[in-house]
Amino acid sequence: MDTSCKPTSLGVASGVVAGLVAITPAAGFVSPVSSLLMGLIVGPLCYFAVSKMKFKLGYDDSLDAFGIHGVGGIFGALATGVFSSAGINPAGYDGLLYGNPHQLLVQLIAVAATIAFASLATFIILKVLSWFAPLRVSEEEEETGLDITQHGEDAYYYGEMSSLQI
Repeated sequence: MDTSCKPTSLGVASGVVAGLVAITPAAGFVSPVSSLLMGLIVGPLCYFAVSKMKFKLGYDDSLDAFGIHGVGGIFGALATGVFSSAGINPAGYDGLLYGNPHQLLVQLIAVAATIAFASLATFIILKVLSWFAPLRVSEEEEETGLDITQHGEDAYYYGEMSSLQI
């Protein structure tokens, strides 16, 4: 039975988090209707990132952090440039839908700068850490299992259960 199309509590929680991540940059600058639209759009985007993109691109994202936070945050920042309204917050700017396409460009530049900064900072941090410790376990340790090689424990017991074990 294929259960991949059934809703799960993890899927619901991921969808809620994706909506919250998307609205965070826009909070205080968009209308309630715009925030609902953003939530409706970001859900399928993050689902695609988690269920399809990470496998096609082959990156490791066991907690779906990039698929939810990265994709959702990028979308939210760009959507702010589309849906923002000075009528909601006079200290802000109108976005694309309110006649100001420049705001979308500003948001795009900010997203690109953030990606560049985070990538460079991560590279530098990993480079410095690699001088003191390996960044990856050996193939043998990976094959044996990290529960045993790194933590000294078995996460799962595959033998027969005795009456004393619960």
